[in-house]
Amino acid sequence: MKRFDEKTVLVTGAASGMGLAAVRRFLDEGARVVMLDIDEANLKEAAAQLPQDRVLVQVGDTADKETAAAAVKAAVARFGGLNILINNAGIASEGDIMKTSEADFERVMAVNVTGYFNMAKAALPELVKTRGSIVMTSSVSGLGGDWEMFAYNTSKGAVSNMVRAMALDAAKDGVRVNAVNPSLTKTGMTTEMLKDAGLVAKFKERMPLGTPEDPDGIAAAMAFLASDDARLITGVNLPVDAGLRASNGQPRQ
Repeated sequence: MKRFDEKTVLVTGAASGMGLAAVRRFLDEGARVVMLDIDEANLKEAAAQLPQDRVLVQVGDTADKETAAAAVKAAVARFGGLNILINNAGIASEGDIMKTSEADFERVMAVNVTGYFNMAKAALPELVKTRGSIVMTSSVSGLGGDWEMFAYNTSKGAVSNMVRAMALDAAKDGVRVNAVNPSLTKTGMTTEMLKDAGLVAKFKERMPLGTPEDPDGIAAAMAFLASDDARLITGVNLPVDAGLRASNGQPRQ
């Protein structure tokens, strides 16, 4: 028996990157998956390659609470309930505080923080029924800081503490809340960064395992935290970062 047979998973940011990797991982382990993303074209293209009897596509912006409510309602209507929420949709904005416009800051916070709030609040009543779990995509940038990533760092710091606060409150209802905290990962968001050989070399010097992460590796960690194998784990921000946090960001000697 696979770990997620007869379970329903809702994944946000499901059209690409870590979200799509999570969709594939949960499907491989037997789940039914609701794919939610704002990018309709890429979402439908990705979903077309997947088993149609176990996939439901929802298009919308998680910063809109109506999108969140509609996605949860659709999951229940199609699959009979909801067991797991993967809160993954996110965006980034470069620049320190002086270079960050109000509009950019507000949009990053709207997607990365308010979007997670909207999805968790909409999903929680159904997760209480199934004693389910939430896994959020935070970042090592939510556990420390980066140069020239003020808005993104602020948003991920909020997500990391959202996880702790929700875990405390939801435990009484049997719902677990955790996060994965990746470092540099090979996704569309990091395409330009990965073209910078000097930057990649600096990351590798600080990663004991020596490489930027692959989305499938992040998805594996998500699946673990969502599964019964992690039934005693809640309120955890799990670095999935090739050892970057363990090195305290120091290069090899």
